[in-house]
Amino acid sequence: MGIYRIQHHTDYRFDQLVYLRPHQLRLQPRSNGWQRLLDYTVNLDPLPAGQSELIELDGNAVQKVWFTQPTQHLAIAVESVVETLLENPFNYLLEPWALKLPFDYPQSLALRLKPYLIPYEGRLDPVALELGQEIAHDCDRQPVNFLQTLTQRIYERFTYTVRETGEPWEAGVTWRAKQGSCRDLTVLFMEVCRAMGLAARFVSGYEVGDPDTPQWELHAWAEVYLPGGGWRGYDPTHGLAVGDRHIALVASAIPADCALLWGAVTPDRPFGQTGKSVQSSLTSTVKIEPLPNQIQDIKT
Repeated sequence: MGIYRIQHHTDYRFDQLVYLRPHQLRLQPRSNGWQRLLDYTVNLDPLPAGQSELIELDGNAVQKVWFTQPTQHLAIAVESVVETLLENPFNYLLEPWALKLPFDYPQSLALRLKPYLIPYEGRLDPVALELGQEIAHDCDRQPVNFLQTLTQRIYERFTYTVRETGEPWEAGVTWRAKQGSCRDLTVLFMEVCRAMGLAARFVSGYEVGDPDTPQWELHAWAEVYLPGGGWRGYDPTHGLAVGDRHIALVASAIPADCALLWGAVTPDRPFGQTGKSVQSSLTSTVKIEPLPNQIQDIKT
């Protein structure tokens, strides 16, 4: 367990004046039995003309902001203080009917989990099915052993690479390349789970890592729904079950719905006058600071 201060700065720059259409921010850490949000502030430049708070379908906290004046930049500075609580990621008992794969879900539960069982890109990747069947056979179809083995296999056999932008690769692409970013490895993990009837969702957030590191980045991992255990995190990039060293921001069945900032811009002057489309640049920095001796001060 621990308490951490997260400072996350995002800065967009545009090569011409633009109008910012309504933007959605998913930068507020979750607050539940595994992590507790103690403090959260967000500052925007330019200041929005208005904003609203909402909880979207996946249960993620969203801030919607809108603007009226043209600008050439958008800066977002977020500071959060979060207490992580999940020391043992295996502190649960599976339901008696969920001790072997595949699960025979009760109908009501199967209907609610359906979005988390649909393959990425809408079609089952044969690579995911083959890998899932192989691991399930080796693990005697025991779900917890299956998930641990899958996590370790991806961690050991794939090379982590940095891809700052772009949608996650499909499972087959990652499998053939034997490398990928955290979001690529997460989608591969999810696809194998879904191929074996395990509901899985994509998570964006932070991984605490080495406290002496000079730089942090956003991270992605998966959560699998285990009957009797609820949503449980697995991080194939680091080869481990998620505990108190991960801080979740958002989760969704669809990776694109975990975008931390979503919105569009319109140029101040039309293309016919300027002869050029809008170009933008992005810089983002994350800093995570442990606060081991300030628990009482923060809580009060």
